[in-house]
Amino acid sequence: MPEAMWDEYVFSHPQATFFHLTGWRRVVERTFPYRSFSCVAQTDGRISGVLPLFLVRNFPFGRSLVSAPLAVSGGICADDPETGLALLTHAQTLARQMGVRYLELRHQDPVGDMPIKNLYVTFQREISSDPEKNMAAIPRKQRRMIRQGEKHGLSAEIGGEEFLKDFYHIYAHSVRNLGTPVFPLRLFAHLLQEFGPACRILAVLREGEMLAAVMTFFFRERVMPYYGGALRNAFQYAVNDFMYWSLMCYAGERGYKIFDFGRSKKGTGSYDFKRHWGFEPTPLPYQYYLVRQKRMPDLNPQNPRFSLAIQLWKGMPLWLARWLGPKVVRFFP
Repeated sequence: MPEAMWDEYVFSHPQATFFHLTGWRRVVERTFPYRSFSCVAQTDGRISGVLPLFLVRNFPFGRSLVSAPLAVSGGICADDPETGLALLTHAQTLARQMGVRYLELRHQDPVGDMPIKNLYVTFQREISSDPEKNMAAIPRKQRRMIRQGEKHGLSAEIGGEEFLKDFYHIYAHSVRNLGTPVFPLRLFAHLLQEFGPACRILAVLREGEMLAAVMTFFFRERVMPYYGGALRNAFQYAVNDFMYWSLMCYAGERGYKIFDFGRSKKGTGSYDFKRHWGFEPTPLPYQYYLVRQKRMPDLNPQNPRFSLAIQLWKGMPLWLARWLGPKVVRFFP
């Protein structure tokens, strides 16, 4: 199936996402040792459904099929329920033939009757081209935090590869502080190279120093801040509030209609932060088809089994976290 036909279908389908694009597949395969088994359904010679699908290695052992690695969504996208079930049946057959531990489908809407794990929620809201309307939709406390950033002399700039080095330092710093393995630098380089103007870095500066940054995807009418972070000593300037407000203004002025704040786990700091912005959570019904595994996977930082590892990671020197993280994170797609 020509990639151009796949992408044409994705751009035209109302339920398709940025992570259904063939560019995401190329970035994933260039960055990690994952193998694509993506499949397409056809009806009367035209595409009627797609499913990005990747074979990945699990921690501590075994393999699984995932749609799609590193993605918030990217499960089955089909014109009708019958086509969706056909793609699901194909994926289940493939999972059994390969003898994987499980098949994971990161849906926005469930397909079939497989078990659902409601670990994540997503936060999305319409935005306006008028900054005053966007500001009015934000609760008063968060409006005050945004203005604190302005008072401290923060400014925002949009760029690409010229921001990559500083962005990665800030991102690695933030992720290490959360006790999470960092992705390799090459992932972000590949994203910028693959998606061009649809992947930008918004940087927050103070007196010429980058204090925070977020890599953002632009897809149809949607803006998606995806990978971000801030230096801990910049929290005093309310830098995160200023960063997302600046991105909202940038997107609204350019005609984007949906601000997609991404996914968060229930009960986490990022979940609370997004609620404080006035965004309401919507569950993400990820589904699992268990093959060799008896229970749904629980690769969750809130799992007590990972508490010691998280604490050790938080105390790790940044140079070591940057070296070791990419070797570990491939097992957590």
